[in-house]
Amino acid sequence: MTGTSRPSPAAAPSGDAARRAGKRVLLAAPRGYCAGVDRAVIAVEKALEQYGAPIYVRHEIVHNKYVVKTLENKGAIFVDRTAEVPEGSIVMFSAHGVAPVVHEEAAERKLATIDATCPLVTKVHKEAVRYAKEDYDILLIGHEGHEEVIGTSGEAPDHITLVDGPEDVANVEVRDESKVVWLSQTTLSVDETMETVDALKEKFPLMIAPPSDDICYATQNRQIAVKQMGADADLVIVVGSKNSSNSVRLVEVALGAGAGASHLVDEAGEIDEAWLDGVSTVGVTSGASVPEVLVDGVLGWLSERGFEDVEIVKAAEESITFSLPKELRRDLRAEAAALSQS
Repeated sequence: MTGTSRPSPAAAPSGDAARRAGKRVLLAAPRGYCAGVDRAVIAVEKALEQYGAPIYVRHEIVHNKYVVKTLENKGAIFVDRTAEVPEGSIVMFSAHGVAPVVHEEAAERKLATIDATCPLVTKVHKEAVRYAKEDYDILLIGHEGHEEVIGTSGEAPDHITLVDGPEDVANVEVRDESKVVWLSQTTLSVDETMETVDALKEKFPLMIAPPSDDICYATQNRQIAVKQMGADADLVIVVGSKNSSNSVRLVEVALGAGAGASHLVDEAGEIDEAWLDGVSTVGVTSGASVPEVLVDGVLGWLSERGFEDVEIVKAAEESITFSLPKELRRDLRAEAAALSQS
């Protein structure tokens, strides 16, 4: 993307003119798809390719309207409840993970399942199970109603208390202050999480931390890149859907880093041209569930308005990949048929 020019209408200034006018774009790197999202989206595509449509998916596979619509057009059917999936069908669980009760519901309905839960979310689930077995009170930092929080809470409902930000800490009670641990939703802001952790530590000095940071590497890297560009940007455009927690956090991080303004858009058509009034530097990034084609659309829109000079703001290299769900190596249609006859 860096150093390339995009065609612009005759009325738009040339690249040289744009630079003289001080118009530029700071493009965050990394941005967009993380390894867990990439794995989940490919898993749906592979399942459709191997087993044919329909493939049912419980909740949105990832929180992005464009991705969901694209997969629907290929034959995926998204449902809110396991009960909506016809018996003997194939159902996939989203990247956000599900509670054990959902696996039980699928078994009762004789469904063949594909678990596309992000491995980093699975790690948090395993931590919850382990600490519950050791009879800890688990303080789960996260947003009420988020699918990942619902899934993690379901792993140990009798031991987990949700803490939705520092303002919740005053109401938290535990059985034994010497056996308390905190876990976190993976897509939160690092700063937001640590603010809550600090408040919890003040109340429960003996509270322990999980063996590794629960905030996922992709969330951290995208936030670091936005922090680096924020102070230099008059405006930061974050590409992502409103139900994407990590995308919403990027807007907050941009403002906290000093950006003059920041807005969340699903695609270029949602940008308000009035946002560019008095703006010479625009930062652009995208949430972890956003395909690059949507970022390209925003860059093209900006280019047509004289913002042709694109500089990369690089925070980290990402090389992590996850293998596809093991269920894709089996004949799930045959399994579903056998289950429905049993």
